Parts: sequence; structure tokens; C-alpha cells
Amino acid sequence: MRVAVVTGGSKGIGAATARLLSARGWQCVLLARGAEPLKAVAEELGAESEVCDVSKRGEVAQAAARIARRHEAIHLLVNNAGYTGRRGFLDLEEEAIANIVETVYLGSVWCLRAFLPLLEAGQPSDVVNVVSVAGTFAHGSSGPYTAAKHAQIAFSRSVRTELGPRGVRVHTVNPGPVETEGFPQRHLLRSPLGSRLVLQPEAVAETIMRSFERDRAEIVVPRYLRLAGPLQAVFPGTLARLASRVRARA
Repeated sequence: MRVAVVTGGSKGIGAATARLLSARGWQCVLLARGAEPLKAVAEELGAESEVCDVSKRGEVAQAAARIARRHEAIHLLVNNAGYTGRRGFLDLEEEAIANIVETVYLGSVWCLRAFLPLLEAGQPSDVVNVVSVAGTFAHGSSGPYTAAKHAQIAFSRSVRTELGPRGVRVHTVNPGPVETEGFPQRHLLRSPLGSRLVLQPEAVAETIMRSFERDRAEIVVPRYLRLAGPLQAVFPGTLARLASRVRARA
């Protein structure tokens, strides 16, 4: 049986991904900080669970060791855990900025390093890093989160090259706005195009599956947001001025 480890597996994209994997015959091991919601999803799916804060390197190592005692190999790691403070560098407390970076970026690093022996034992195997369009396009309203996502996407691109010869493929999924408990999108949903602008977790889960089933290095969803990063790279000053005007009006 194929084994998948999914971080942030208690809700949102992580839970939707676990449901889809389970429906397709995978044995899932779910990681999350919240014990009660994690237990509920695991029981629903017949999955295993490990309470783990991925920002804590020691907790990740301990969880990986416990999983290794139950499974000789894993075949998929989905690095999905993360959150946003929804505020900029000047508004968020220093501790919150540090925790965003430690969860979003370093959490992916610690998980990959901890689970790499099991991934190599299960090769050919896959890692999917759930990043964000925020990893390609920076704006001022969520600066610390955006910076962490930029670091995560650079990490993802780098380790794809490193791990290819070791039988481990790395994929990046960059979703736009997603309606989840941790990332509510009420302001966008109220707009005339809300249903087209905002994704549901199930749509991202389908994209995650497609990324490793088709060996896609990087996917942006919705597709039109692929233009965001290149546009900012070519016209950084213009977009910065537009973003400032929008922020001032808000």
C-alpha cells in the first residue's frame, strides 16, 4: 500500500487532500498541531495521525521516528502546513513574524529532511510543496507570509534538482486565494467574480494529485495567475505604486 504523509492535515487543503488520497487507496498519515480536529479527520478516513508542530524541528524528528517504526517507506510527502498573519512587517509582532517563517518555510525543510530516508526507501517517491501565488508575487498586506512563501518556492525549486538523482521528485503547487477556515476570503467572495476568483480546498487537492501523477515541476492555479510573477519582475515600480494606492484607499 502507498503511504502519504500530509502536514496541516486537520483542515482546509490538507484535509481535502487526505480525503482524495484515501479515496484512491492511499494510507495517509496526518500531521497537525490541533489534536482534536486532527483526530476527527483521521477517524473519518481511517488514517493515522501525529500531533506535531512542523515549526519545531525536534517534534518533526520525533514524529518521523514514530512513523518509521510503523512503515518501512513512504511514497508521498505533502508539505501543506502554514498560516498567514494577514498583516505587514510593521504591523505584526516580532514573534508572529518569526513563527510564520518557521512554520511556512522551515517547516517544509524540517519535514523533508526528517522524512527523506523513508522517501528514498519508497522511491520512486514524491514531495509536493503547497506554496502560493504569494511565492511569486509580493504585496504589502501580508509581507511576512509572502516572504516566507518566496523562500519556500526557492527551496522547492532547489531540492527538485538535488533529489532527482535520488529517486525523489519534487513538485510545487501555487494556488491563488482559497476559502478555508484559516484563510477566509469573504471580501473576495462578495465581489461579482467571487466564485471565479476564490478556490475551494477540493480544487487544490485535485491539483496536488495532478502535480505528482503527471510529474509537473510547478503548477499555478487558477492558470491566469501565472502572469503575476513575471509582471512584477518586469514592472516592479509600476505595480508597487498601484499596490500603494489600493492600500491607501483601503
